Amino acid sequence: MERDFGHLRKNYEANVLDEAQLPNLPTVLFNQWFDEVTQAGGVAEVNAMTLSSIDDTGKIKARIVLLKELTAEGFVFYTNYSSDKCRALFANPKVSLSFFWPNLERQVIISGIASKVAPDVSDAYFASRPTGSQLGAHVSPQSDIISSREVLEARQAALEEQYAGKDIPRPSHWGGIVVAPFEMEFWQGRPNRLHDRIVYLKQDDIWLKQRKAP
Repeated sequence: MERDFGHLRKNYEANVLDEAQLPNLPTVLFNQWFDEVTQAGGVAEVNAMTLSSIDDTGKIKARIVLLKELTAEGFVFYTNYSSDKCRALFANPKVSLSFFWPNLERQVIISGIASKVAPDVSDAYFASRPTGSQLGAHVSPQSDIISSREVLEARQAALEEQYAGKDIPRPSHWGGIVVAPFEMEFWQGRPNRLHDRIVYLKQDDIWLKQRKAP
């Protein structure tokens, strides 16, 4: 069924983005924006980000993952290493992350290189997860075809019995991915679609700032 969405319009007036007032490091601005969006409220998961990847066949796919940490190395999330997303990023580690925060009319688009975090980092995060989430990492053969949901529920019940009263080890197929950024674009909505777009480009360990036309 065809539909026309052309009538859906919004004029952006919440903020401005002036490069003269911006920090030299994009991660500093990211943290500032993240805190401002959190304090403003209205976004259920501020750390939700779209991860876009290209697999070895050229297929492009985007999905939502959750940012769990911003380190000196980059943006960290956790997942099953056997999943479609990891098979793609291990074949082609150049990926994109994007955040959309409509409450303050902002986007952040990140281009970077994805790789596994150190095993001890994954171990530490896995140990901090709720028991149900730890078991879920063992239960789900992520991205594989399964016959029914009952398959997962049966495996969950079996593992609950197996690990009752015991520490649950991190499965070797599950852990962290860090995306090391080489470009970060900050987008601030402005009136009449004349949005502010400031891009940080990393060159020889130095971040350069540029303004792009909207």
